[in-house]
Amino acid sequence: MSLPLRAIVVFHAVARCGSLSKAAAELYVTPSAVSQQIQMLEVHLGTTLLTKAGRGIALTEAGERYFEMIGDQVEHISEATQRIRGFRSRSILTVRATPTLASKWLLPRLKGFLDANPDVELRLNGTTEPTDFSRETVDVEIRHGEGRWPGVFVEGLAEESFLPVCSPSYCAAASIGATDVPQHRLIHSVKSQVQWTQWFLLAGAPPAVDWSRILFDRSHMAIDAAVDGFGLALESTLMMWRELRDGTLICPVRNPPRVSLTTQWIVCPFDHLHKAKVRLFLDWLRTERAVWQD
Repeated sequence: MSLPLRAIVVFHAVARCGSLSKAAAELYVTPSAVSQQIQMLEVHLGTTLLTKAGRGIALTEAGERYFEMIGDQVEHISEATQRIRGFRSRSILTVRATPTLASKWLLPRLKGFLDANPDVELRLNGTTEPTDFSRETVDVEIRHGEGRWPGVFVEGLAEESFLPVCSPSYCAAASIGATDVPQHRLIHSVKSQVQWTQWFLLAGAPPAVDWSRILFDRSHMAIDAAVDGFGLALESTLMMWRELRDGTLICPVRNPPRVSLTTQWIVCPFDHLHKAKVRLFLDWLRTERAVWQD
């Protein structure tokens, strides 16, 4: 039995848009035509893919699983088709990075890369999920972790220093000692490789029995909370370089202990190093790293 390719493409659009009408508008067809294609695909698969949810629709468990399995492939086919038809004469570089690094360090610098390489079209994917290079069309990943991933090229992006910081409106620079820190509201990045308990040990400051704290699962939220005067955050100079430069964050602690670590790593399969667009991007990253470290 031949594959109902048109119906698969329509289902992919519906699942991605989360709406029959939005998918219809994107595909330049009527919502009834979209419904017919979905019904055809459900008959072909022998299962229900969509269900009503209030006034809209939602994916069934089978629909979610099917969309997960076909998503990358449909996008890859679409991209390949556009290239062959001449709509994509430029090289597409897909980069995956953690949300904080993508927004705080990478994005402010990317214009320079794009201006220097006008033939490269960049797709930046911000996520904490590690890339499965065997099935995902990602050229380079900047991955958070300890740098131990066998079978792939791994290079540390930069050594970071971790400092307690806050808004200057919350506390003045170098105005408190390490033993005073536990008395303040502490902002925690729960996925950070450097936590307040480690810092207290290095600083010789016993933590308070009762913490006053707020927890975030993304460092960029912790940094923004510190800028907004929530309390003290323990963050990486790599991620908050712009806030430190602009003076919206300062270190309130006198003589804080030095805490240095590499937590962000350039990762890709070894054969990707032969791609011209990957070499261009890695050379640019290394140049930006050197500028940042100066």
